[in-house]
This record gives sequence, structure tokens and C-alpha cells, in this order.
Amino acid sequence: MSIEPFDAVDVIRSKRDGGVVPEKALRWMVDAYTRGYVSDAQMASFAMAIFQRGMERDEIRVLTDAMIASGERMSFAALGKKTVDKHSTGGVGDKITLPLAPLVASFGVAVPQLSGRGLGHTGGTLDKLESIPGWRAALSNEEMFAQMQGDVGAVICAAGSGLAPADKKLYALRDVTGTVEAIPLIASSIMSKKIAEGTDALVLDVKFGSGAFMQDIDRARELARTMVALGTDSGVATTALLTDMNVPLGLAIGNANEVRESVEILAGGGPADVRELTIALAKEMLALAGKSDADVEAALDDGRAMDSWKAMIRAQDGDPDAALPTARETHVVTADADGVVTRMDALPFGIAAWRLGAGRARAEDPVIFEAGIDLHAKPGDRVTAGQPLFTLSAADDARFPRAIEALEGSWEIGNDASSGSATKFERGPIVRERITADH
Repeated sequence: MSIEPFDAVDVIRSKRDGGVVPEKALRWMVDAYTRGYVSDAQMASFAMAIFQRGMERDEIRVLTDAMIASGERMSFAALGKKTVDKHSTGGVGDKITLPLAPLVASFGVAVPQLSGRGLGHTGGTLDKLESIPGWRAALSNEEMFAQMQGDVGAVICAAGSGLAPADKKLYALRDVTGTVEAIPLIASSIMSKKIAEGTDALVLDVKFGSGAFMQDIDRARELARTMVALGTDSGVATTALLTDMNVPLGLAIGNANEVRESVEILAGGGPADVRELTIALAKEMLALAGKSDADVEAALDDGRAMDSWKAMIRAQDGDPDAALPTARETHVVTADADGVVTRMDALPFGIAAWRLGAGRARAEDPVIFEAGIDLHAKPGDRVTAGQPLFTLSAADDARFPRAIEALEGSWEIGNDASSGSATKFERGPIVRERITADH
């Protein structure tokens, strides 16, 4: 039996007392936990110490690198073209990956989008795409490379189990120990997978607001700066956009209905906020790939992005022209007065969609593709009494009461804008800041 070079209790105490964990000890801690020597109880204690005491930039770098070292590292150098990925910290109605990946790929850039499934109120990209008949998320590395190297260019698929296995184990532990929100742990979790993936460049969509992981913009900014630094230090060209998630993104919240909305964007239409964010992220990704003069609006409007979408879906055995699932049961909520919608908090709508079956409470739970919410008005829109505000969709009407309960108090209708005492509403830009390694 080999003798371990460090003791977990000493490492825990060091962080608990506000110290900096030495690099070799931190690398050992991650490795020993991955192979089962350090127990879940000990790693949970260490995670809580990090949550309470934080980590210095160099500690976060070492933690991230140790998590990368726990598994395989991919390389796309043989593709012969630039690769650029995007990661969103998640929100309500956030379907941007769906139109974004084929849009960027239509300019000859490879997009390796390794995505996940939803848990709780934030939806998962793979869940959305699986509402398309035949589409499959699991690809071999060979299939992934072939799809990016050929005419398709973009791939959205599940990450293989070989990438950062330490993160997978630690993430599950954080989820049940109240340590999810620790910025060093969030940053190292996201960036260990993205750096191990081997992309040349990465754009981060870091959301703030009621429906985001980070509700406070200052905390979101800190997370963005931490992740940009990690990417830059590892040789990945990384930038971040801080984006507003106080209001649901677009008009569709769910799975199949978000695919429908994404296709509208690819056809040159769709909600203005979804189009705005898709274009902003595409420009950022293409700039990092050396194509800062790309006319992304034209690619959405002239059909090139749609062609890329259809090719990407077909390459993964999906039928882009097939009918998507529709709900058997619907419930319409109407406005109780004339006026202007002044507030629509994102989080309650995410929870309601989850209760309708669009999300999952446990990783092993199935999602109901047709479940969700379609909004008919957003903040700033004028409505009249009796006008539909939103429609709930479910496979079983027994799900409606708890979803409606989640929505109580989540929106407001102010005085009509045509009256002298109107409630003024001004929607700010979705993209609030751009964060780079220099700023």
C-alpha cells in the first residue's frame, strides 16, 4: 500500500483558516478525490471551506488544471480551421446555442459545442434538441471530428465521460451540499471542461438577474473575469459578455417550443431579444476566429444559417422538417386590467416550466418535450383586460395548479401608457458589458 504525500484534513484546515493551499497539495486533493482516496465527506468540507474563504487566482488556476488532468484532453489541430465554442451560464428561455452554432459555422468556422442537460429551472440544450425526431446527442470523437471537418462545421453533442471526470464527481457533490454558488468552484467546473475540449477560442455568456445563476451583476462580473483569466492563462482566446436574465429570453420556455423559436431566428425572424443576443455572440465568436468583418445578419436573413442548421440536424440523424411534439393540455393566463406589462421575473417562469415537465428534479428524470410556456407579452408591451399573457402547456392538466402557484406575483401590469399617470418602463440592452483579459 502506497503512502499518500498529503493528508486531506490538513488541506481542509488550510483553506478553512483562510490560507492558500500549496499547488502540490491542491493537485493531490483533486487526484485523490477522483480515485476515491479522499471521501465525499472530506471533499464536501473542502468545498464549503472554499465557499466561505474563496481562492486566489493562482489557486483557481491550479484547481482547474488539476481537474483537466483528471481526464483526457482533446485537440482539433488536425481540422485545418479555427474552432470557437460558446458557453452560457444558463437562464430561462435561453436557446441561443441552437441558432448560434450553425450561424457561426456558415462562415467556415468549426463549432464544437459540447452541451449538457437541464437540471432545475434552467433548460438543457440537449433536451431541446432531442425533441427533434431522430436526433441523437451521443457522438463518438470520430463522428464529432468528421462533422466539424466537413461541410456541416458545427456539432452540438454530449460531452464524453473522459473530459474532466473530477468535475463530474465534484459537481454532483456540490449540488447536494449547498456549495454550488462558490465562484472558484463554478469557474473551475466550466473552464476545466472547455479547456480540456481543446477549442482555440471561447466566448462566455455570463448571465445576471432573477433567472440567472448569479442574480447580482457584480458577482456575475467577478465570475466572468475569473473565467476569462482561466481561459487566457491556458492559451484559449477567451472573452465574456454580461447579459441580462431578469426577464425570460424570447417568448418560448421549454424544449420543443424553444426549437420552434430557434428555427424562426434562423429564418430571419423570431423575437428581437433572441436575435439581438444571437448576433452579438456570433460576432464575438467570429472575431476571435479572425472573421471580424462577417455579416452575421445577412447570413440569418438569406438562408445560409438555416442551411447549416438543417445539415447539422441531419448529420446527427434528426429530421429538421419533421413536426415537433405539441401538448395535449393548455391553460391560458390573461391580463386582469388594461395597461403596460412592467415586470416579468424570469425565475418563477423557469420554475413553472419545470413543474409542467419541461425540466427535471433529478438527473435521471425524463423531460416532457411538449411542456412549457409561451409568452404573448413582455415588459414594455401594452395589453388589454382579457388579453392572453401566456399559455402553459403540459401532457397532464394536473400539472397546472403548481405551475400557476409558482407564477403568483411574478408579473405586473402598470397604468396604461396612454394615460397621464403611466408607469414608465424602459428595457435596457441585453448585453451590458464585454469582458476581456485586458479589462
